[in-house]
Amino acid sequence: MTFKRREFLTFLGVGIAAIACSSILKSNLNAKTSGNVNHSFSNFKPIKYPIPLEINNLNSQQQKEIYQSYQVEDDLILPEGFKYDVIASWGDKVGDSRFGYNNDYVSFVEISPNEGFLVINFEYVSPIPWLQTYETVINKSLSQEVLNILTEANQNRQALNIFTLADDNPAKLKFQEFFAELLIDQGVGIISIKKDNDGKWQRTYSKNDRRITGISGWKDNRYLSATGAATNIFKKSQGLGYIDNLGNKIIGTFANCAGGTSPWGTVFSAEENFQNYVPEAIMADGTSFSPEFEPVSGLNGQGNPFGLAGNKYGWMVEIDPSNPDDYGTKHTWLGRFRHEAVTIRAEKDQPLVFYSGCDRTGGHLYKFVSKGKVINPIQKKNSKLLEEGMLYVAKMLDNGKGEWIALQPDTPINPTALKDLEGGLLTIPNPDRKKGGFIAVKNQQELEDFMTKYPKLENLYLGENKEEIQGVILIDAHYAANVVGGTCGARPEDVELNPIDNSLVIAYTAGVAGSEGSPDKRIFSDNQGKMYQYGCLMRLKETDNKPDAMTFTWDILVVGGEPSKGGMGFANPDNLEFDANGDLWMVTDMPTGIQNQLSQGKRNTIGALGNNSIWYIPLSGENAGKAYPFGIVPMEAEGTGLYFTKDQKTLFLAIQHPAEISGMRKDKSQKTTEISILTTEGEEFQQKRTIPQGSNWPDLQTNQPPKPSIVAIYNSKLG
Repeated sequence: MTFKRREFLTFLGVGIAAIACSSILKSNLNAKTSGNVNHSFSNFKPIKYPIPLEINNLNSQQQKEIYQSYQVEDDLILPEGFKYDVIASWGDKVGDSRFGYNNDYVSFVEISPNEGFLVINFEYVSPIPWLQTYETVINKSLSQEVLNILTEANQNRQALNIFTLADDNPAKLKFQEFFAELLIDQGVGIISIKKDNDGKWQRTYSKNDRRITGISGWKDNRYLSATGAATNIFKKSQGLGYIDNLGNKIIGTFANCAGGTSPWGTVFSAEENFQNYVPEAIMADGTSFSPEFEPVSGLNGQGNPFGLAGNKYGWMVEIDPSNPDDYGTKHTWLGRFRHEAVTIRAEKDQPLVFYSGCDRTGGHLYKFVSKGKVINPIQKKNSKLLEEGMLYVAKMLDNGKGEWIALQPDTPINPTALKDLEGGLLTIPNPDRKKGGFIAVKNQQELEDFMTKYPKLENLYLGENKEEIQGVILIDAHYAANVVGGTCGARPEDVELNPIDNSLVIAYTAGVAGSEGSPDKRIFSDNQGKMYQYGCLMRLKETDNKPDAMTFTWDILVVGGEPSKGGMGFANPDNLEFDANGDLWMVTDMPTGIQNQLSQGKRNTIGALGNNSIWYIPLSGENAGKAYPFGIVPMEAEGTGLYFTKDQKTLFLAIQHPAEISGMRKDKSQKTTEISILTTEGEEFQQKRTIPQGSNWPDLQTNQPPKPSIVAIYNSKLG
């Protein structure tokens, strides 16, 4: 797509003439924005990126000379003058447990100046480095017997149904012990921190420090609870499917990806890829498929040995870090799907509004509107507003407008036509409601027959009353949204509200079709019909700026890809963060396996872009419409959880899954290869690129384990 800065500025409403004489950055970036609050971060010299960018202001020959070689570093690379300190790493002590693996979302809840709680998500475990370094980091061994069984089963392509074994079976107990270690390394962590006299963030190890793990409640009585309409299903004593007989008690939280922080000081943690742990499918009455349907396979199926009920996962979890006895509440009115993140709009005398995206191919953008209204945005009783309201799914039209469709019993079935989906595939509730679950549809007539048989959502789901049916709809939110015409997205990742104008920015990470769904090609393609393969950022504005508006406008803000092809130089946008000026910060989530690589012997965009990166995108001032690389993360890692302190002097960041595929770097090994690069004008040339093999971050010492960690980034020149 050719999406140039002129179009970006027109979209933002910035006058073209006003910026025509702006100089292109050659040294330090001085972001002259309306507020210009964030001097600590918005004034920096961009790092050298692996490929030429338009902001470099170099001609093609200069680009070829400067970029003829490139050294990839196994470190967090930041602009001159910026430094980072590691605050916590996998295996560190947290309460009576440990700091988990693959930290993702990070929130800082301030309780006094320069003091507060860091709340961290732990999303999943990377098998290769976790198994390779567990004994060294955790200082205990995993069961070799279980590992041998898992290895043999994997070689024979067999799944293991541990759930069906008797509770006192020794094999089952050994598997539970093994998988408990995996689930302990997932969930949420709360640690207390404070700035010392030297300006460094230090842990203070308060009584509030604690872990909420994937098995909280299994043996320690630290159950999570739930609110909202779906709790009617959790409390069933009989039904069509599996019931765990725990009622409103829930064992653990896992697959915790991004999240959001409320104005009243609580943190929301998003359960994303829960389908790898427990069955996603449900019966028509909302009860779960049996754990047998998600057996142990490699390190997947982690809920199987514990008999976890699938309908209790895939929610948004609220935690109050200031309450040491709070182990989380799942608010079911926010829907059950693969939550990536959440952002919250709380205004006096207005309904409470939450936005969230479902990170899957064909996933949707959702909005919750409370029945009650906010009296004071910072009062903790606002959490009660999540107990009643309505969940909506976004329907975007190709004219830049859109509407919110209620996911309620009387909503008509009206799915998107298959011809408008890039992959021509839509997953819908199984028409055979006795079997439950869902099916993939590729035939339009099959979809038409479904609409005839089930004219409304209430015809699809079973319940003794509309409240029960509503609960089932929330449990099956993604498939319900599919059949009422919600726009199938290009994997919506993070969502953030601009503090200046309340516009919503959504990161769509990849405009490609998949086996589970398809993005709407009317929305996620350019005017030549080319899909936004490398992702895009969308901006959405509610009609009349009302939180509970039922219509909106939308447009594409920026797109990923190489500059010569109309992209901004990044690929696969993921987590977002606004600074106090209303300017945007972003991290990327490129597939690990093809970073710094050729693809089947041929050049590929992601291979050229190197490691994942951190970007600054001004939305106002003379540099609006440009994208500046601020950082590059260690080998095979991903930067996540961008979060600024209130004074804008510290940027917290999580470094997730270093060495995810190659494992621990041994003896500082590296290799040199030829990577095909394009100039900003599209001329191809070869770059000699030196690439570390594996990672030793954050210790950076020879043969040390790679460890997911949280860092604090700051401008050392400003103190």
